[in-house]
Amino acid sequence: MGKRHQKYLPIFPRPQSSTLINPTTFSAVSSSSTSTPFTCNSLSAVSSSAAMDPYKYRPSSAYNTPFCTTNSGAPVWNNTAVMSVGERGPILLEDYQLIEKIATFTRERIPERVVHARGASAKGFFEVTHDISDLTCADFLRAPGVQTPVIVRFSTVIHERGSPETLRDPRGFAVKFYTREGNFDLVGNNFPVFFVRDAMQFPDVIRAFKPNPKSHLQEPWRYLDFCSYHPESLLSFAWFYDDVGIPINYRHMEGFGVQAYSLINKSGKARLVKFHWKPTCGVKSMMEEEAIRIGGTNHSHATQDLYESIAAGNFPEWRLYIQTIDYEDQNNYDFEPLDTTITWPEDVVPLQPVGRLVLNKNIDNFFAENEMLAFSMSLVPGIHYSDDKMLQARSFAYADTQRHRLGPNYLQLPVNAPKCPHHNNHHEGFMNFMHRDEEVNYFPSRYDPCRHAEKFPMPPNVLTGKRERCVIPKENNNFKQAGDRYRSWAPDRY
Repeated sequence: MGKRHQKYLPIFPRPQSSTLINPTTFSAVSSSSTSTPFTCNSLSAVSSSAAMDPYKYRPSSAYNTPFCTTNSGAPVWNNTAVMSVGERGPILLEDYQLIEKIATFTRERIPERVVHARGASAKGFFEVTHDISDLTCADFLRAPGVQTPVIVRFSTVIHERGSPETLRDPRGFAVKFYTREGNFDLVGNNFPVFFVRDAMQFPDVIRAFKPNPKSHLQEPWRYLDFCSYHPESLLSFAWFYDDVGIPINYRHMEGFGVQAYSLINKSGKARLVKFHWKPTCGVKSMMEEEAIRIGGTNHSHATQDLYESIAAGNFPEWRLYIQTIDYEDQNNYDFEPLDTTITWPEDVVPLQPVGRLVLNKNIDNFFAENEMLAFSMSLVPGIHYSDDKMLQARSFAYADTQRHRLGPNYLQLPVNAPKCPHHNNHHEGFMNFMHRDEEVNYFPSRYDPCRHAEKFPMPPNVLTGKRERCVIPKENNNFKQAGDRYRSWAPDRY
């Protein structure tokens, strides 16, 4: 019956002794053997040690040869000239090396994100500073002092990859927590609200802000026209055209989960929750004139600032706060808690401190850890979706766009894969490089030891109603919070 009840094995075993490359003599130095000089025909010194990192399931630069090779590993003795008929003759079709090099080059770019295409990433940790175990059974929030590795991606929303980071635009603030119970993706913006409250209008509002399909010019009349039909967007405009519409950089930028999630504790009690990130270095923005000046000389000023600050040891830090509303109390407010176009007033629903986020390591490769980084609204026990219509639609949209950009197995990419043990029956598909040797790919089976995990609490609310398409009835004042924000500004800003 073959091998059963074995854990999944890496593609190659980890070598017993590390092999290092001496950059001056190009010799392999092993901790358990004497040096062996490299020659063009003796690449076996490299291949004898593991060419793959079994802990990341990817080719590792730690075992790279000092010589050029093809993608299939064959040695390349001339990487500067094509194979032709004599010095002046035509190129030969058999020049596999040239064809591979050009074909690889012409396929380097992948589809950019439909939104948040322009962005930068960094790694670090999240540390719990305040006990909220009475609110959630999430393992990574279990007690003060618990640290969880994270990767964070900041971005602009509307504009294309490579566009200036000084343009007026909402900014994305997405955090991937690599927890012991799986990945939790908290995907938000630097505004606490969104332009529309119904998911049916989500594609339309993005298209309205995107360039004109005829001229490919971004024209304000388009999104003003669209939003004139959506008065609930007025509060978002009060943020969009405020100073925070152009953050001075990513380090001085707030972050908000925007949508209401659910927290569930061990006893099964559920609460609505909103997440807030506040930078310890304060919020700073730039004026239009300064943005034009900086953007004219450096399209990547925010990416550069983030990278150089971390490299210099000036680690950015944010504090995480939450607002919570008991499920049974959500109808007791004069606002709709599930409406993404309004905020929860902090004097009514106060902020509670939770922890701190510190970014202390730059990414190693921009493509592998920024372009292939994918956020898909992943959840962990103790945190769940609410009935927020925008949140529920995003839970599909985010995962679906990653399948389009990166393929159906995008969660196997090292930057997206969970760091905890994981096991399922999802097999094969494009670019599936997980090495699996079991004979059972269905569930359940007496030959597979995989079993159900321990049950964890879910929101206990009872849902009743009939099928219908309707607006949120409670929100009949789309102007109060927008007016309050406008009147809070200094008079010289009117």
